[in-house]
Amino acid sequence: MKNLIVLIITVLMSSTLFAAGGDGGGSSDASLYDEAVKLVKRAGNLERKEKLDKAKKLYSQAFTKLEKAYKSDKKNPDILNYMGYTTRKVGNFEQAEKFYLEGLKIKPNHNGINEYLGELYVQTNQIDKANERLTVLKNCNCDEYNELELIIKNKGVKVY
Repeated sequence: MKNLIVLIITVLMSSTLFAAGGDGGGSSDASLYDEAVKLVKRAGNLERKEKLDKAKKLYSQAFTKLEKAYKSDKKNPDILNYMGYTTRKVGNFEQAEKFYLEGLKIKPNHNGINEYLGELYVQTNQIDKANERLTVLKNCNCDEYNELELIIKNKGVKVY
């Protein structure tokens, strides 16, 4: 009986450790997403320092990771949000809009997607559509509303 209890405890502990740490070989979808988000943040820092070519490379690397994560998690609006964001940051506005709209099909009130889609519309001089996104965010009591409102008022001049 004592050996059985030790065996059960050992199995439970090892399965808990495996679940927390992953398999150690390769990237899981969640870690691909997390790695992509880190690349996006680094790219944003480079962008603020006006190192635009380096930033674009990191945005492209992030997109590649997000694309892989998306293949097995097609219902995750956060992945689509960042796919749109990274695509927009490298200048592909048409494709970015498609990713954002796909994410909104999954979660229409996603604050991040609505803000970033609004920013895209400001960048492409579609202020009416940007204002539509602002209206969606109106009652969220969130930073995304304030940021998009500021961008629309300044007509695309983003404050870092």
